[in-house]
Amino acid sequence: MEVPISTPFGATSTAAEVIAGVDLTGRTAVVTGGSSGLGVETARALAGAGAAVTLAVRDTAAGERVARDLIAATGNGLVRVAPLDLADQRSVAAFAAAWSGPLHMLVANAGIMATPLLRTPQGWELQFATNHLGHFALATGLHPALAAAGGARIVSVSSVGHVNADVDFDDIHFTHRPYDPWLAYGQSKTANILFAVEAANRWAADGITANALNPGRITGTNLGRHIDGLAGAPASFAPASTDVSWKDAEQGAATSVLLAGSPLVCGVTGRYFEDCQVAVPHRPGVRRGVADYALDPVAAARLWQVSTDMLASAGLRR
Repeated sequence: MEVPISTPFGATSTAAEVIAGVDLTGRTAVVTGGSSGLGVETARALAGAGAAVTLAVRDTAAGERVARDLIAATGNGLVRVAPLDLADQRSVAAFAAAWSGPLHMLVANAGIMATPLLRTPQGWELQFATNHLGHFALATGLHPALAAAGGARIVSVSSVGHVNADVDFDDIHFTHRPYDPWLAYGQSKTANILFAVEAANRWAADGITANALNPGRITGTNLGRHIDGLAGAPASFAPASTDVSWKDAEQGAATSVLLAGSPLVCGVTGRYFEDCQVAVPHRPGVRRGVADYALDPVAAARLWQVSTDMLASAGLRR
């Protein structure tokens, strides 16, 4: 039986509030997509608490600008930038190979949403390749550093969009079925949760915890740049929607920061959070909660093996 978890925080809490009074001095963190939106605010809160933070970004010039701003704002000089393109497995491997020392916090924050049908050179559908396979390869590549930290935490940023689609193991990359950008996005976000479930299981003996989360519907970020005029967008994207928790970036980063650094969730693993609380089961017609299939341990183990096989078949893993 799972132990109930409760925190004093909720939908309107900010990243700064959930980490207030916590000292992360001596701990290291990687935040993917740390040059914009939720990534910036996640990095700001962790750096403000004393952590050494690496912004893992595609655009290193933008990352350097953010790093300078964060150093000035927090007084923490231990903010650095490293190149990472999650859609390019060579870039992922290079990042992992270049890492030295223990890693205490890996925040898998970067992502793309509802893109047109695009494929990587391996033929992988781009949303699945970026949102899941890139982070999967990054986490497995950094596993020795996470294990060396003792009590490391992995934070997998998913979405309420996962309720739109389970992982279609028969046609993950839309080779046979018609492409739907929202199904592809939902599938990749379900994969983010399943990854956390299986990482929690596989790496418990290493002292590594892994949890996933829904940050809420965030205003003012570039994640939704592909959806203007796109057919089939969920009604919850309408500005007047009350179906989800609308948040600014500081509020949206709160659950990520809670899971990465707060002692309130120490030892918690394999769970899915939203609004700084463990999510309730999803009910049809409600854009909240977690779908049963996203927490299925059998599917989680299958996805891990499938992902490993994909990397191996592309000559990216032995």
